[in-house]
Amino acid sequence: MNTLNFVIVGHVDHGKSTLIGRLLYDTNALPTDRVEELKAACNALGRELEFSFITDHLQEEREQNVTIDTTQIKFKTQNRDYTIIDAPGHKEFLKNMMTGASQAEAAALIVDAKEGVQEQTRRHASIIALLGIKQVVVLLNKMDLVEFSKERFDQLKAQTETFFKTLDMTPAHIIPIVAKDGDNCANPSTRMQWYSGLTFLEALDQFTIKEKPTNKPLRYSVQDVYKVGEKRILVGRVEAGVLKSGQKITFLPSNKQTVVKTIEVFGNEGKKEAEAGECIGITISDPLFIERGEIACAVEQPPIIAQKIESNVFWFSSKNFEKKDKITIKLATQEASCRVEQLERIDSSTFEVIEHDATQLCPTEIGRFVLIPEKPIVIEDFNEVEELGRFVLELNGEAAGGGIVVSKQDKA
Repeated sequence: MNTLNFVIVGHVDHGKSTLIGRLLYDTNALPTDRVEELKAACNALGRELEFSFITDHLQEEREQNVTIDTTQIKFKTQNRDYTIIDAPGHKEFLKNMMTGASQAEAAALIVDAKEGVQEQTRRHASIIALLGIKQVVVLLNKMDLVEFSKERFDQLKAQTETFFKTLDMTPAHIIPIVAKDGDNCANPSTRMQWYSGLTFLEALDQFTIKEKPTNKPLRYSVQDVYKVGEKRILVGRVEAGVLKSGQKITFLPSNKQTVVKTIEVFGNEGKKEAEAGECIGITISDPLFIERGEIACAVEQPPIIAQKIESNVFWFSSKNFEKKDKITIKLATQEASCRVEQLERIDSSTFEVIEHDATQLCPTEIGRFVLIPEKPIVIEDFNEVEELGRFVLELNGEAAGGGIVVSKQDKA
């Protein structure tokens, strides 16, 4: 059965963890002993059973009521399997939130019906847009706090749709829910009969799962090289296409050509091919010096080696970025120092351009970068091959920003 990965995002305390607990409970994904453990934890804190404790399982989170890291939890419906990526809501955890969202094919944005859309709500929506996630459902939670008011729902629905238009996006569904009680989560609400749309689970079931990019040109990123007996095994991941034994390949950027001799997978001797998403080892016919960061491709379908990289970057460092700073791009297994030729500042909570020709970028802002790598680097448009179009930027040895490639120019 196929699995849909989706991320749940939104402002802190708007109900993400409670929603996840409710979904696990309603889909019978929660073991009985886990419920007993949660009851004991809640009793120790003098509280009633809280669904949010299912995901906020660290003691620090229980005491502070804060989701700190990105958590992945699985459940299933009659239609398919799901992996929930629970992303933090606090501003200081945006780095983890972006890491989680980058793995998702769909997103649920949760909004407290009483508090309405907050700055962090808009910022999370901007990151979803930045990462190219088009399948989005908006959940207006805690409708019990606004007396299940259709007028309040209509007001928030209009505000949400207006904001998403600035991101050039349209939510697939906007659903009124009460996560703690389960209204319109897995089952229709009897307290909001004015709403005739889908439940949250029904909306998720309508989303499509991305096909593996097996029909795209071969891209194999080399992670490491091991010597096992007399064999030198190049270990890596097939990012796109299909890699076959006997296939002629070129390693870039070194431009070395050879033939795939064998595909090495523990416990699967004689494997003849591997497709996008598989992590494998290979041996090659020639005694070439190949190292981490090389990208193997079919001889007849080489990628572009970028000279300039146009990209959208979310800056999550606590320090400002100065245009004169040298930064390091890490993409798949590649790494290169870069300078910034052009920079445009964008407010991540409004998506409005702050400054067209900027010299710095502040924390939580989005930048449109033109990057000039100091050495050849193989990069794809994010919409073509995600793993070669998504990257992290490091400043002074620390991860400081994450982004996607939106355009590239050939090496002269």
